[in-house]
Amino acid sequence: MEGFRKVRNVERDPRVSVIVTDPDDVTDYYSVKGRVIDVASKSGADHIDELAHKYLGRPYPWFGGRDQVRLILTIAPDKIVHAPHR
Repeated sequence: MEGFRKVRNVERDPRVSVIVTDPDDVTDYYSVKGRVIDVASKSGADHIDELAHKYLGRPYPWFGGRDQVRLILTIAPDKIVHAPHR
């Protein structure tokens, strides 16, 4: 969200790391390291609502109020690792 620490940190240093794990086997994961190349607010609210429908089965509850500005960060990957290697 706009104004949050994560956004300020990315503006200062665009290097990021994202890890996605298999909930049934946490030793099976993907790690993506890269740089944030774009920060956009367009469609941010639609995106969080889409994710809420997918994972919660209902609209996003907007805990902090509907006036929040949701952001979408685009990452250019530098390195992708999958573990375990099979």
